Amino acid sequence: MAPTAPLAPGSRANRPGPSYIPAMTQLSVLDLAPIVQGGDAAQSFRNSLDLARQAERLGYGRYWLAEHHNMPGIASAATAVALGYIGSGTSTIRIGSGGVMLPNHAPLMVAEQFGTLASLYPGRIDLGLGRAPGTDQLTAQALRRNLAGGADTFPRDVVELLHYFQPVKPGQAVRAVPGAGLEVEAWLLGSSTFGAQLAAMLGLPYAFASHFAPTDLDRALAVYRAQFQPSERLARPHVMPCLTVIAADTDAEARRLFSSLQQSFLSLRSGNPGPMPPPVDDMESRLDPAGRAMLDHALACAVIGSPATVEAGLAAFIKRTGADELMVTGSIFDHQARLRSFEIIAEVQRRLGGQAGA
Repeated sequence: MAPTAPLAPGSRANRPGPSYIPAMTQLSVLDLAPIVQGGDAAQSFRNSLDLARQAERLGYGRYWLAEHHNMPGIASAATAVALGYIGSGTSTIRIGSGGVMLPNHAPLMVAEQFGTLASLYPGRIDLGLGRAPGTDQLTAQALRRNLAGGADTFPRDVVELLHYFQPVKPGQAVRAVPGAGLEVEAWLLGSSTFGAQLAAMLGLPYAFASHFAPTDLDRALAVYRAQFQPSERLARPHVMPCLTVIAADTDAEARRLFSSLQQSFLSLRSGNPGPMPPPVDDMESRLDPAGRAMLDHALACAVIGSPATVEAGLAAFIKRTGADELMVTGSIFDHQARLRSFEIIAEVQRRLGGQAGA
């Protein structure tokens, strides 16, 4: 079950050097289902469905939700449940997890949940798997499925989970119902070389979390491509880095919209997460040296600006990574501004594709 994309999976695995811009790099959406100040989870889910429908109309390939826990500003903790809602309101776009944090779950239960989604929305389900708990350590303990499980068992759990999607074999005592024999496209997510090595060893497509942890981006992609072993699921390496992009009609407006995400990052890293705050006009003056350094590091790959600025940023990032696909995320306080941002991004990518194909 190879990644669904306009071009054959891995067909650019032997691409030329970094000056090459793929003509058909598929865009996808990672939605953190933001809960804004003055809003609630119900409104967040309605906004997410609205965004997914717009992404479908604009030609985005995938729409993923991320699993986070005990975070007042993120609504998608029950990722599979939320995806059921998104699936019911869309018809063609692939939907999936970016990702399910496997240390929090028994592999069989994940197989059943995504087998259920694949039964409801056949040919549209992605299962991105992550090794982190998606929360703080105290909450991770509250989520634990047993006293021995955790990140250390992640490779074994991934293999077990993938097994449940295989056709049932004679004498097999435990099976995923639904799940066995169904098409669920599995991805490994990561922010280090560990995930890259595991994805390469298992022959799975690899998504990198450069939207918040860009340090090992280049090294991880190089390791994945160098060590990749073909599998029944994938013949050649296939990478999809994730990038924060906030677009508006002007650079100044985009930077203003970005200030909500910057404030959220500062609150999270200081141990005081909360709903997403409204944008401010004086964000730079609010930053002390430590806060500025943290944001510069965590959001080093972010592209913020007008259509022209975003076009230059996307082109540079695609050239840098040789991405087979590109996932973009961009939490914005005002929902209409967020819709406009993803509209601009789609317009920019069409222009980039036209330039590369000329």
